[in-house]
Amino acid sequence: MKRCLTCNHEYPSALKECPECGYAPIFVRDIPAYAPHFAYDGGGGFKASHFAELASLEEENFWFRSRNELILWALEVFSPASKTLLEIGCGTGYVLSGIHQRFPLTALFGSEIFIEGLSYAAERVPQATFMQLDARALPYSDEFDVIGAFDVLEHIEDDVTVLTEMHRALNSNGILLLTIPQHDWLWSASDEYACHTRRYSAGDIHKKLGDAGFSLLRTTSFVSLLLPLMMASRLKKKNAISTFNPADELKLPRPLNAFLYKIMQLEVRLIKAGLNFSAGGSRLIIARKRDSK
Repeated sequence: MKRCLTCNHEYPSALKECPECGYAPIFVRDIPAYAPHFAYDGGGGFKASHFAELASLEEENFWFRSRNELILWALEVFSPASKTLLEIGCGTGYVLSGIHQRFPLTALFGSEIFIEGLSYAAERVPQATFMQLDARALPYSDEFDVIGAFDVLEHIEDDVTVLTEMHRALNSNGILLLTIPQHDWLWSASDEYACHTRRYSAGDIHKKLGDAGFSLLRTTSFVSLLLPLMMASRLKKKNAISTFNPADELKLPRPLNAFLYKIMQLEVRLIKAGLNFSAGGSRLIIARKRDSK
């Protein structure tokens, strides 16, 4: 079901406008925009200029590739028959592209607060349906089998509202997939440049999910075997935002990138085998919607 952002009326998703008040999203670059006032500046949670660089580097970078492998594994294990999936903050469409290749029959939807990112995503995954929106006000209720948000929540100050919105937009017993950065002590210029508002602790995000009406199915750190290297790298970047080059973490020498990917492949295999890491640069969470909080 769609939910009208003007009068809160719920109506069938096939309708283009609210039958109660006539509200319909405007179109920006041929994409329906539910929060057009944020379409070009995003409200400060990210920089639109990042998308071009991300689009050119994601497919080869060890971290993006490994994260995608974990996401696809989580879908196969926890929601293999999902018919609909929405990605919040889909960026350039890299994750959606991987999901489409593995699950070609799943109807994919991608949302992004920036119109700029959606232009890359629509080119990368023309089979998906895209929309511009603010994750704090989703125009859906009981609509999706799966909702994913991959390194998105940390950009949004009011993450509790986003979790509540995702809970409402999921179908009964729907699955939520999250990846987030963690550990305050890893905070560095990388986080500042990326417009992060926080790095999470496991206890913090688990409590927020429970309060929003979710039950945890699986939660584990990742980028755990590489944590010592990450700590050393981040220590150098403390208080170095003026001299920080954000491309350094993406434009790695090929031999180094290949070496780091092999370590991450081992880590992914261990997670698939059932090992949960307590510490790591990131956290993967799979949760299920409870119908009553």
